[in-house]
Amino acid sequence: MSSRPRGQAGFTLVEVMIALMVFSMIAVAGVGVLAFSVRAGAAGGARLDQAAALQRTVSIMGADLAQAVNRQTRDQAGNVRPAFTGEVVGMQLVRGGWSNLDDVGRPTLQKLGYQLVDGSLQRIAFPQLDGAEPLAPAVLMTGLKSLSLRYRFSGAWSERWEGRLDQPLPDAAELSLVRRDGVAFRALMPVGTGYRPNGIVVDAP
Repeated sequence: MSSRPRGQAGFTLVEVMIALMVFSMIAVAGVGVLAFSVRAGAAGGARLDQAAALQRTVSIMGADLAQAVNRQTRDQAGNVRPAFTGEVVGMQLVRGGWSNLDDVGRPTLQKLGYQLVDGSLQRIAFPQLDGAEPLAPAVLMTGLKSLSLRYRFSGAWSERWEGRLDQPLPDAAELSLVRRDGVAFRALMPVGTGYRPNGIVVDAP
């Protein structure tokens, strides 16, 4: 039998508290679902950005290497530098096919280099082949744990390349990257053969 006085409409305090509790549970569940969706979207966007950065890096580096030419240069001190030099964490070369859309008075050859700085892969270009200071570096990838380069010549791999007159360029270069999340990538790129698509191998962490 109801405890409400006859003719009185409305809800009891207990009923209101139960309704508020149910509403709170639904609201908390909704916020959790929304937060999960936001996190999933952010994670998916980050992965897409990383994949795009990798593809862009391999395309740019592959095009540079494929158009490498045998042209010695001089550094800022006037010292002669080989056409191609390579270390484990960086390299420097001269490439052809440098577009000149503004018709500036410069050659179609370009001296450039790659280096790893604080987990970022940078591409450094020079405005002139001889004696010029480098331009501001362009960052191609960030969040890298490690980077290593190898150079292939006559079927053998080496972690160092110092171009000579009789062997100015390697046959190919291998780029290996490990991101801070543990995912690893490898790309094999021909040197001095004209641009063509490059293969990417993804290694599980």
